[in-house]
Amino acid sequence: MAGKRRFFGKKNSSKDTPEQNPENAASQSDDATQTAPQQPRRKKRSLAYDLAMLLVKIGAIVAGAVALFSFIFGLMRVTDPSMEPRFQDGDLVMFYRLDKQYLPSDVAVYEYNGLQTCGRVIAVGGDTVNIDSVGLIVNGSYQLEQGITDETTQVADGVTFPLTVPDDALFLLGDNRDEAVDSRIVGCVPIENTFGKVMGMFRRRGF
Repeated sequence: MAGKRRFFGKKNSSKDTPEQNPENAASQSDDATQTAPQQPRRKKRSLAYDLAMLLVKIGAIVAGAVALFSFIFGLMRVTDPSMEPRFQDGDLVMFYRLDKQYLPSDVAVYEYNGLQTCGRVIAVGGDTVNIDSVGLIVNGSYQLEQGITDETTQVADGVTFPLTVPDDALFLLGDNRDEAVDSRIVGCVPIENTFGKVMGMFRRRGF
């Protein structure tokens, strides 16, 4: 009886390698290319467009700053010695336009002879102010003011003391009592004629 012959060797594979079947490899590569998501191409922005957008942003910032310092805050350049030594000629004073609820010792910005100036609130509506040979009196009490070195005196051809501050008005004095133009000369200042309350000062020189 003839024996069965056994053949030893590699079995044929139904899947060919790319080296064995180049056409199949090319087909698979095409399929991968077709199924891969297409990346959208970004349009290159021109230099003119970038410059235009930069100018728009700068314009918006400038407009915002103008609105801010026209309706909310304000700047005043000191041009007189009324508030020396705290405020000196050339300093920039920033004030808040929306706060006119003044208290004694606040500094208010107001207008005198067409120019903005500032003075310290000494008394408000209903208070009685007097100045005698001893010093400043508010509502019957002598005032001890910190940082004021000059003597507070009446001014020739100024207002008559004692006086009562009208409602919705302020009695203002400059810290430099010897040279200040203040309520001793101009009288009480209506609150509606003030520009706002001083918030801070920037020392400026050489401009």
